[in-house]
Amino acid sequence: LATVKVRPPKWAKPGVKSKGVKHATACLLVSDVHYQEVVDPRQIGGIGAYNSEIAASRVRSVFTDWIKLARDYLAGVTYDGLQLFLPGDMHSGEIHAELRETNAVSIADSITSLLEPLEAAINMLADAFGTVKIACVVGNHSRRTRKPISKRRVVDNYDYLTYRLLERDYKSTKNVQLYVSSAPDMNVDIHNTRYVLTHGDQFRGGSGISGELAPLLLGVHRKMRRDAAVGKPFDIMVMGHFHRTLCLPQSGLIVGGSIMGYDEFAFQQNFKPEPPQSAFWVNTPEHGVTFAAPVF
Repeated sequence: LATVKVRPPKWAKPGVKSKGVKHATACLLVSDVHYQEVVDPRQIGGIGAYNSEIAASRVRSVFTDWIKLARDYLAGVTYDGLQLFLPGDMHSGEIHAELRETNAVSIADSITSLLEPLEAAINMLADAFGTVKIACVVGNHSRRTRKPISKRRVVDNYDYLTYRLLERDYKSTKNVQLYVSSAPDMNVDIHNTRYVLTHGDQFRGGSGISGELAPLLLGVHRKMRRDAAVGKPFDIMVMGHFHRTLCLPQSGLIVGGSIMGYDEFAFQQNFKPEPPQSAFWVNTPEHGVTFAAPVF
């Protein structure tokens, strides 16, 4: 071996621009905005804070940073459009007495004040990339009933009202397409990858090292079995609710983080803090989810 000389071939480095057009769809999952909620940093050891001004700032930054990631960090990709997933909990809601007492504004004011930054973000996305598709399902915090319901679960929810107002405002805008689900789940096809969007509050349990993974992966299995039985199989379940980012496309699961971030409930439950973030990924016709990163 000591006498053998290694002669590796000389490989030319890739050019600045590769030949051919690489098509893809940029995806973003914006979950758990909890717009009217107030988080007092003094009550959670200074880990974080939240109010209406911070919420509006984060809504703006998550969309501007999404554009930067898709446009500047991933050069050489031609985007067929943008897919925005909204899995609910847009508002803090009033399902608990403590929320009614501490929310910054009423639910009516939360809806009207959230529409402006949301529509500003959608307009910016449409200007930057052309076609914007938005898939919407409701969460649990914006419901009008104290306990979760099955009958009229969607229409009796303030998320649904927010989405319908957005749908009204973009009715005549051809390059912005809103899809508001009348069911708790929504099927979304991107190229050759089939997604199902849900909020995630139906999944409970989990302990030990696996934590929430056990109930979530069990939930993926049950939904896959249900949808396959009626001829609507999917590849990946997309959801929010857990205020944590998990990207496991090979296991059929993408969980978005939270715009709100850490709060008093998470502190009391001793959950590990996660910076406020959203899930971003690129979907290509050849490989589905090929690049994923958090948008902080």
